[in-house]
Amino acid sequence: MNIIDEIFENFRLRGHQTYGERVTMLEHMLQTAYFAEQNGAKPTLIAAAVLHDYGHLIHGLDEDIADHGINGQHEEIGAEHLAQFFVPAVTEPIRLHVAAKRYLCAVDPAYYASLSEASVQSLALQGGPFSQAEAAEFEMHPFFQDAIELRRYDELGKEPEMQTPGLEHYRPYLEGGLKNAMS
Repeated sequence: MNIIDEIFENFRLRGHQTYGERVTMLEHMLQTAYFAEQNGAKPTLIAAAVLHDYGHLIHGLDEDIADHGINGQHEEIGAEHLAQFFVPAVTEPIRLHVAAKRYLCAVDPAYYASLSEASVQSLALQGGPFSQAEAAEFEMHPFFQDAIELRRYDELGKEPEMQTPGLEHYRPYLEGGLKNAMS
């Protein structure tokens, strides 16, 4: 089984799970990718949008871990696993999308006010808004802008009953972000 087929199988097996939002993991990631694609994002960022919460599907923890005060560090788990197969332009925005939330909460009060209840809950577990020093350091990361863009699509992708293309629609973006596709 290749990595794309493995990813699709994990979506099939666990994509129905929820994580405090009003949509399933699969719906959320498809919506996030849809918004990225509709906004004309780079193909690698669309791939990152499809996979940004993949760590939730592979970390082996219960769906309600945040209710128990546990930060599953899904961004690190997902990015580390996917980095074996995908280029950094795909995996680094995934790794940084939680940091991007912390950054945006520090620099944009309107952003914080727009967060869902589940996102506020996870923000507390993830360390809360960045300090000024942390925000300045985050701005220096080469994938800073991509992470911010991904985070904004992430917040949009929480609409119950929203129709999006299916997972297969995004296969070419995933294939294009593979290390062997970019060499």
